[in-house]
Amino acid sequence: MLGAASVAGYAPLNWFALPVLALAGLFVLWLKAETARQAALTGYAFGLGMFGAGVSWVYVSLHDYGMMPAPLAALATALFCAYLALHPALAGWLLLRLRLRGHGESHWPMLFAAPCLWVLSEWLRLWMFTGFPWIALGYSQLGSPLAGLAPVLGVYGVSLAASLVAALIALALCRRGMTLLGAPAAALLLIAVAYGLGRVAWTEPAGDPLTVSLLQGNVPQEMKFVEGRYEQTLETYARLAASQPAKLIVMPETAVPRFLDTVSPAYLARLKAIADNNQGDMLLGVPARDAAGRYYNAVIGLGGGTAAAGGQTQSYAKSHLVPFGEFIPPGFGWIINVLKIPLSDFTSGGIDQKPLKVAGQRVAVNICYEDAFGEELIRQLPEATLLANVSNVAWFGDSLAPEQHLDMSRMRAIETGRFMLRATNTGVTAIIDPRGNVSARLTNFSEGALKGTVSGYSGATPYVRFGNHPVVLLCIVLLGWLALGPVRRRNR
Repeated sequence: MLGAASVAGYAPLNWFALPVLALAGLFVLWLKAETARQAALTGYAFGLGMFGAGVSWVYVSLHDYGMMPAPLAALATALFCAYLALHPALAGWLLLRLRLRGHGESHWPMLFAAPCLWVLSEWLRLWMFTGFPWIALGYSQLGSPLAGLAPVLGVYGVSLAASLVAALIALALCRRGMTLLGAPAAALLLIAVAYGLGRVAWTEPAGDPLTVSLLQGNVPQEMKFVEGRYEQTLETYARLAASQPAKLIVMPETAVPRFLDTVSPAYLARLKAIADNNQGDMLLGVPARDAAGRYYNAVIGLGGGTAAAGGQTQSYAKSHLVPFGEFIPPGFGWIINVLKIPLSDFTSGGIDQKPLKVAGQRVAVNICYEDAFGEELIRQLPEATLLANVSNVAWFGDSLAPEQHLDMSRMRAIETGRFMLRATNTGVTAIIDPRGNVSARLTNFSEGALKGTVSGYSGATPYVRFGNHPVVLLCIVLLGWLALGPVRRRNR
């Protein structure tokens, strides 16, 4: 129940205090646990509730759009949530092992150990089996002062601060290690420090402001690859592109649902003419393939930016692919017969791709859920002055996923101190400022072009320079110090 309740702290409700209170409840249960096994089972139950409620939209993707039979889709979703719940279970088990190996009945080490283990369990999810960093605790704090830590330590630094507050609450409730007055005072001090860091201007505007137009075609996923719909889709995006003249026009992921080499040259010339008339550029989402037959989920540049690139067409190919949706892991070839997903065997782009030089800016393009991986996105920084995410979240329907995905983009904007432009097929299409505020957005499941004015930014936040390494190292060092504490006392 605590795990499921914590999901209300994430988008779209954003009750940011609730996940902290729910985690404090979990910490209290861990404090009262008598064995590591009991703590692991408690953490597992919390994880089942959190992921069962928070990522239930996986079923929508598998069944409604992947055409997987309902019983099999439900089973696959349940198994996926069961796997994710292993991470908080592992944190609980390790916490009790630390306590049982020398700390006796003392609970004060929990002030550091439980938050560190929680954050490391989230970080483990970031890269295990290609990674699934959805609903990390830090994302729930976008509306709280703790988000001020994001430019310094990233989303996992925010998770650490929020879990420290939860630990202080748990210790006060159990009257262990801190007085009822001391715990709130320590929590308020932590919040004040985070708020102060959030006021620091880590980056500064670079170049002239530019107008942008972000296109949302609202093409139903079930119609995207239907024969006869292709021409209508192309006309929709050409019309939207011409409706809102802007220096930079951005289309969603696979806006053109055919390989680039099969798209009519006349249509591409039409789009380029629109960009040239605006004395700007256009970013077009389209699958592309090479001479060897490998194909990529790509974004190409059209317009004057090609001259800046020496006449070569600029492009970005998605690097972090979605398992089963964009590539089939070894040993799972049979699943192609179950899932009816077009273009499900993409090739990954390189990890050393450079920002695209368009509209007088350097744009770090990321595709779909690549913006969930902050440490991968900063590879293109500090050179990049703008961030642009192109997505097709229609795969998840009217579920929690689109709003949760928006919050990931908001966190990336804060971490990097740059505007984030989001162009999606069905929403959420939005302009996000360097403070993570949504300055403009389109209504979900509507057709339109979102026009606004943004600035490029230069400079580097501490997170851009060091990524997740400081917070992970901090957690490991603190846990090592706690684990060696009994040894130090015996050797005195």
